[in-house]
Amino acid sequence: MEPEKISDKHIFLTHGTFSNKKICDGIAKYMTEKGFTCWIMEWRNHGESNKSNHNFNFETIANYDLKSTFNFLFTNQNIGNIDCLAHSGGGIALTILLINNPYYRSKINSITLFGVQAFGAGTEFNNRMKILAGKKLSALLGIVPAKTAGSTEHSENYYTMKQWFNWNLRQNFIGDNGFDYLNKMNEIRVPILSICAKGDSFIAPKIGCEKFLNAFHNNSNKLLFVSKENGNLEDYNHSRILKSQNARKELWPIVAKWIMDRKTITNHVYKT
Repeated sequence: MEPEKISDKHIFLTHGTFSNKKICDGIAKYMTEKGFTCWIMEWRNHGESNKSNHNFNFETIANYDLKSTFNFLFTNQNIGNIDCLAHSGGGIALTILLINNPYYRSKINSITLFGVQAFGAGTEFNNRMKILAGKKLSALLGIVPAKTAGSTEHSENYYTMKQWFNWNLRQNFIGDNGFDYLNKMNEIRVPILSICAKGDSFIAPKIGCEKFLNAFHNNSNKLLFVSKENGNLEDYNHSRILKSQNARKELWPIVAKWIMDRKTITNHVYKT
């Protein structure tokens, strides 16, 4: 028997709406250089993933795309445990997956969220009006243009974004079938590091990320709010919080330490 090595550590990464694996590439390479094996999942219709003509939303991504990927990792690849890292809507989908599939929870050592919230962006009046206007306009257009979300990658179908609009306007987390995810979030006991930034004031404002994290009711969870006022290099926006040279300098090392501190390499767990 030998102690588990850092090379045995696997990290699962996924992006959110308007995005693809490019936003995860940098931190994945960084973690790989530290000896981790990284697996990036691209949503359907994003990046190099297969194209689908069927409408999909966050629950679709969670119950099909994410679930099939987890089955591949745990069954086909016979991976025992993973750490998860998700940006934006990827964190929402991951939460839905773990609520609907409790079996996976024990296989996850830690979760890191970058700019993730589902029902708190509309807390402030100005943001609420922006969300309402965005919903009405995108309903007319049938899409949410990428540039309106500050992206150069993918526009999103209104059907996909309708859940996000409704959750933040109604300040709830209720699925298409009426299932209340908010009431089940506290069943996920995996330690979570949630990183949010001052410059991300609309899609994932601090109050929204804080509400989302608090819904897990776990004292082991940590919220990291970054801003120049707090001594950070910049007031990161929604994308730069994960993909930027400054993030590499000051945020990625924090994530690496968070993951390593919660992995069996520091707990002297052995495997045959």
